[in-house]
Amino acid sequence: MRTSPTPIRRALAAAAGAAMALGLITACGSDGDSGSDADSAEDFDFSCPERTDGTPEADTEANESTPFVFGTPGDPTSLDPILASDGETFRVNRQVFDTLLDADCTDTVPGLAESWEQNPEGTEWTFHLREGVTFHDGAALDGAAVCKNFDRWANFTGGFQSPNFTYYYSAVFGGFAANDPEMGIETESIYKGCTADGLDATISLSKYTSSFPGAFTLESLSIISPQSIDAVADVQLPAADSPLPDYTQTVGTLAGTGPYMLTDWNHSEQQVTLTRNDNYFGEKAKIKTLIFKTISDETARRQALEAGDIQGYDLAAPADAQGLMDAGYQVPVRGVFNLLYLAYTQGHAPLEDHAVREALSYAVDRERIVNSVLPAGGMVATQFIPPSLNGYSDDVATYDFDTEKAKQMLADAGAEDLTLTFCYPTDVTRPYMPAPKDIFDMISSDLQAAGVTVEAKPITWVDYIPTTRSGECPLYLLGWTGDFADPYNFLGTWFAAESTEWGFDNPEVFDAIAAANTEPDEAKRVELWKTANEAVMEELPGLPISSSPPSIAFAPNVYPPDVSPLTREDFSQVYFTTAS
Repeated sequence: MRTSPTPIRRALAAAAGAAMALGLITACGSDGDSGSDADSAEDFDFSCPERTDGTPEADTEANESTPFVFGTPGDPTSLDPILASDGETFRVNRQVFDTLLDADCTDTVPGLAESWEQNPEGTEWTFHLREGVTFHDGAALDGAAVCKNFDRWANFTGGFQSPNFTYYYSAVFGGFAANDPEMGIETESIYKGCTADGLDATISLSKYTSSFPGAFTLESLSIISPQSIDAVADVQLPAADSPLPDYTQTVGTLAGTGPYMLTDWNHSEQQVTLTRNDNYFGEKAKIKTLIFKTISDETARRQALEAGDIQGYDLAAPADAQGLMDAGYQVPVRGVFNLLYLAYTQGHAPLEDHAVREALSYAVDRERIVNSVLPAGGMVATQFIPPSLNGYSDDVATYDFDTEKAKQMLADAGAEDLTLTFCYPTDVTRPYMPAPKDIFDMISSDLQAAGVTVEAKPITWVDYIPTTRSGECPLYLLGWTGDFADPYNFLGTWFAAESTEWGFDNPEVFDAIAAANTEPDEAKRVELWKTANEAVMEELPGLPISSSPPSIAFAPNVYPPDVSPLTREDFSQVYFTTAS
């Protein structure tokens, strides 16, 4: 059982948190030099930085009268958490909805449940909920409300089962109560049911998985009010390519328990407005009005901060960080807990040929990407999990940059005249991908130097994930910021079963991941994850490119939130200070 005396969303005295220019900046995972100088994971510090700025005096009048506006790289997609799988949606929803458990740095801590326990087999999880918690619509939180959420998800039908909508649910639980064959989900659900007893809720699984308890912190599994569930009970999604339901695009249907309530989503102006929940069960937010404003261009975000139009923004460009700090702005750096990769979709010939995938991997100069695009503390990736996780292996197959070797391997494979479509996202920056077009250009030039003809296919972010998941792109750039500290959140999310986005069927890989994920003994599990990691890199479904410590910027008179390596910033911690 894990318990903590620290209230939800607030652990300023603990090791979690940002280190700021207001006091001292202590960058996690960086000593000021480029990550490419490191030869192994031991050269990096993945611990969370300690906060050194103290707690400056709040400007009470400003906090009540002045909105705090935060610039984001992209729009949210859905106001129903279970139908979301992207960071910009999570950023908004996590201020409004709470989960059973929460994350402090990468540790799992109490959330709506003040404590919890599991049976020895790890198949029954009992949550003891906090007393006196109410949803924004006035309904009380109890075990029955929790069970109603889990039962709702398990009994989704039709298009609701598509990974386009419930990616995280199927990744964690495997399937649904009755899988729809048209949605392509063949694995059986491990969710057996949920029983309630007052403020207790017990979730039963058919087998152990290492995803728990971390998966109970996922924003997609946020708890909404029973009345909200009833309000959308008749909504249908007939197909995987159906548009999102109307209720997910309008404010007012769904109620959470979080420190903020959704009050407006102005789609034309690309901003979401939240208002403080004065009935919140934890420490109340100091800022009354919180606005997330989409500014897709990173230069425009910086200029908006400098002009005073916004008071903070995410994914500050590495080239801008020092200038902002010199001008008095705060630029805390998150820990390294993400991965960028180049995917090889094996449904496109000749990418099913391992030798071709090897040749492409040798062609890419990843160190140049790290040195040219990533902030200090970035590092070349050798495998599909960051070095901070158990299961990282020093024995994976590696593919060092060698253009001539790439040319020769392509010739030997009969692919010396290879032409490939290469997809990359536009109008967005991601924590693992600060400059998509620049990274695309570098990889394209490397591939062309090895004799590959590259056909560029830029895609707007709103269409990018569905397109890549459909298997349409032979090559594409994508990545992942970890949701919780377990290798399955990386390897299992991608490679636990056959999928169109990767296009390969290798039982050896799938079985290795399943063996690691279901092994309850921790020491054995770590070794099994190493084996799984090595099996993935032997298959070579794509090329891991890099891991990056993304920056976030704030005005001088702002007390920022604790920065999170999971990018789970809690904006109820933010306030205006009396500092000029």
